[in-house]
Amino acid sequence: MMKLLVSNDDGVHAPGIHALHERLKDIAQCRVIAPDRNCSGASNSLTLHNPLRMQQLANGFYSLNGTPTDCVHLGTNSPLADDVDLVVSGINDGPNMGDDVLYSGTVAAAMEGRFMGLPAIAVSMGSRSDDYYDTAARVVADIVNQMADEPLRLDTILNINVPAVPYEQLKGIKVTRLGRRHRAETMVQSKDPFGRDIFWYGPIGGHQDDAEGTDFHAVREGYVSITPLSLDMTARSHQTTLSDWLTKTSS
Repeated sequence: MMKLLVSNDDGVHAPGIHALHERLKDIAQCRVIAPDRNCSGASNSLTLHNPLRMQQLANGFYSLNGTPTDCVHLGTNSPLADDVDLVVSGINDGPNMGDDVLYSGTVAAAMEGRFMGLPAIAVSMGSRSDDYYDTAARVVADIVNQMADEPLRLDTILNINVPAVPYEQLKGIKVTRLGRRHRAETMVQSKDPFGRDIFWYGPIGGHQDDAEGTDFHAVREGYVSITPLSLDMTARSHQTTLSDWLTKTSS
């Protein structure tokens, strides 16, 4: 059986990670290490100025007072680490599509697994829904079974978004690219009870690029979206343009 490290960013008590574990425990050896609280939006942040403490819960899950990235690092690169074949992060309560991946702790946990040299999957619901976590869990179980039979040898992570519908109503799977959002709405300013200024983030931006081939389009049409994400963020197509520009500006 494959050995999986399972984590998330919604926290160790979130229903998504429990649904995921319920499906995966029958086909793989699962170790769950997740934050002790909701860390949505944590991205790839690390806890550098406080000690990390891990506690095993009654259900066998491990709770950590750190970020999603901390959880995966501890589970793969510490004295407490086990041999791991695959890192699975999720199931996130809501989508991680388009520009969302820059901020997502769910995607960051998978990225940390890839940094550790392991194949990794991030899985999210295509919309907020408490009713269909098992749909996403079954999709991941299908992919894990396929990986066991035929390993995927790509230096990427798989970012999976699943429509909030019953499993039998999924139209299939599409390999996609990231769409794009408009910028978020303006931050909201208000006052705390003591009259001091406080700020809240405004709603996220709407879809700017949701054309066919994007993750947004696939999920909207009822398909599971799988986007391969590269850890190398070098804009290779612009290297020559930048070199030419630097040559001109220095001459």
